[in-house]
Amino acid sequence: MTSPEPRRGRRDPESRSVPRHLDVDRESVERGLAGLVLTVVELLRQLMERQALRRIDQGGLTDDQVEDLGLTLMALEERVTELREHFGLTPEDLNIDLGPLGPLLPRD
Repeated sequence: MTSPEPRRGRRDPESRSVPRHLDVDRESVERGLAGLVLTVVELLRQLMERQALRRIDQGGLTDDQVEDLGLTLMALEERVTELREHFGLTPEDLNIDLGPLGPLLPRD
């Protein structure tokens, strides 16, 4: 009796170049996830800041609203910095390189 032929497109599990299990360090996973989340938060913070400046320039906000907005954005920036430092990340760690498009976060 002959053995059945392997299906096309399927590899023999023994011939894989990818390890069967992945050694994952909990700290590096947490750091990577924190970096990703903080990158998104920082991008949104910068976009909100630019939008706020546009609205201020157009005169669409009262003095109290400008004050509240400024305090809120400063508190958010401070918290992002605290979290970034807690996880041992630098500002450059949050600026993902998009290849030909350049860095994700605009430089201030």
